[in-house]
Amino acid sequence: MAKYLCKGAYTVAGTKGLLKEGGSARRAAFEKAVQGLGGTVEAYYFSFGEADVVTIVDLPDAASAAALSLSVNATGAVESSTTPLISPEEIDQACKKSVKYRPPRG
Repeated sequence: MAKYLCKGAYTVAGTKGLLKEGGSARRAAFEKAVQGLGGTVEAYYFSFGEADVVTIVDLPDAASAAALSLSVNATGAVESSTTPLISPEEIDQACKKSVKYRPPRG
């Protein structure tokens, strides 16, 4: 399973829904969606600033992460972004790979 950082900013309609339902109900709805894709929610927090909600999820693959993002954004209640998370061990593997790349020359 791959880990993803999902951040969401509620629209006016989404904020009204949050005020009506409460935070625990929103977490439960999100967990149900993630579980339906074969994943799990590792963390779910509300926050101040650019994002109103921040989550870390485990999902089977990138297609599942994209499906979640598309479904959430399609509601119009939340503007979300999804970022793949890479473990230190995966970075170790990447550091050992040889890449033949030539930078642009001006």
